[in-house]
Amino acid sequence: MILSTTAPSARRETQAFIDQPHQLLIDGQWIPAASGKTFDVFNPADGSKLASVAEGEKADVDKAVAAARRAFDSGPWPAMTPSQRGKLIWKLADLMDRHIEEFAEIESLDNGKPKAVAAAADVPLAIDLFRYMAGWATKIEGTTIPISVPYLDGAEFHSYTLREPVGVVGQIIPWNFPLLMAAWKLGPALATGCTVVLKVAEETPLSALRLGHLIQEAGFPPGVVNIVTGFGETAGAALSAHPDVDKIAFTGSTEVGKLIVKGAGETNLKKVTLELGGKSPNIILPDADLPAAIAGAANAIFFNHGQCCCAGSRLFVHRSQFDQVVDGVATEAAKIKLGPGMHPDTTMGPMVSKIQQDRVCGYLDAGAHEGARAVIGGKRPESEGYFVEPTVLIDTKSSMKVIQEEIFGPVVAAVPFDDVDQLVQAANNSVYGLAAAVWTKDISAGHRLAKRIKAGTVWVNCYNVFDASLPFGGYKQSGWGREMGYEAINLYTQTKAVTLQLK
Repeated sequence: MILSTTAPSARRETQAFIDQPHQLLIDGQWIPAASGKTFDVFNPADGSKLASVAEGEKADVDKAVAAARRAFDSGPWPAMTPSQRGKLIWKLADLMDRHIEEFAEIESLDNGKPKAVAAAADVPLAIDLFRYMAGWATKIEGTTIPISVPYLDGAEFHSYTLREPVGVVGQIIPWNFPLLMAAWKLGPALATGCTVVLKVAEETPLSALRLGHLIQEAGFPPGVVNIVTGFGETAGAALSAHPDVDKIAFTGSTEVGKLIVKGAGETNLKKVTLELGGKSPNIILPDADLPAAIAGAANAIFFNHGQCCCAGSRLFVHRSQFDQVVDGVATEAAKIKLGPGMHPDTTMGPMVSKIQQDRVCGYLDAGAHEGARAVIGGKRPESEGYFVEPTVLIDTKSSMKVIQEEIFGPVVAAVPFDDVDQLVQAANNSVYGLAAAVWTKDISAGHRLAKRIKAGTVWVNCYNVFDASLPFGGYKQSGWGREMGYEAINLYTQTKAVTLQLK
């Protein structure tokens, strides 16, 4: 059952922003697309039109990249001290702090997620990320290196390294956490002194555009941050292949990530970081605190409607407790209230789009055809919105699509195991390696499994724990490089070695 689609209206401030024209931010100015074209953005809770947005294409990307290049090479941005850059980033965070409710409502209307979740997680995490990265602006350091040159006997040198910004960065963000992913990308780029062309997801462009207004209000020089709305096949492709972009950073599907790598390689061998798909194993050992593990397993897959790259979509449970855990997760799923994100009682909103709803339901159909059985859920409820029931699948096999491929929806496949070696083999039997979790009272067992699982993040007795200081990224086809933490700073800088002969 879907909660009533009649939900509280957005605040006046939020509605005023949604109703205004939405253009491209290029060189400090809001301008229409060169073609004059726009595209519509929809509320996934009921399929209604939410706004119209400028449809940027290659000509607009060219203009944005040129603005970012000028800002990097000769504008006031490179002349700023690290302290001044850090103050601007911190000021942006302070401005966001004043608009938490507005951002939460924009995310809820545009993406479908519950407003309460966006206000408690998405927006505060984005603000915290900017503050964390603001601190790094003054702490990017080189080193001095005592060198020995065997073919120059008696010579003396002074050698040191500089960490310098990569340059103009193209950033492409997804629709599942629109504001937070913008922060993950912009924070380290701005802290290191790069300039940016940000291409936002066509499904959810509004929060990044609102962020653009605050970037202007904070006082960032023109061209430092440029925001282009448009489609991946046009604007995204043009940005990833642009010869004057020094680095591309992308979050999204592995399939698109491969195309971006190809585009980058065929032009100027620009640096690339990728945060891609996942099929994360969530492991419950026999000695685990079962109530905590069951609640954690439900959170791992149903948070953000399962539209998380690190969702715990493969649930491994010892055979002796399999039925108990499956029943427990199904009970948690039954408590979930589907509805519009703006409804105060909603605990799970719709899929972001009709396309995504069809994709998830296609996997449910494929699973049923291959012999998987839904203990609960497994269908799309009757609604004008793009909803999918929270689903728990059993009777799966390792060759099934629901086990091997990323569904990106509220669907978990529960798999029994008998021994740890079998478990590790099954957990690692995936082209992905983004995240994993282990539930156990034996901390040594948790450490041992964390070492054996091929994933960039392993949680023990928890799930979906993020912090701006924790690096996040994947093994295997889950990506290259890391978001957040000092490792992200490294990926937006390059090292220059300088040597002076003293004698």
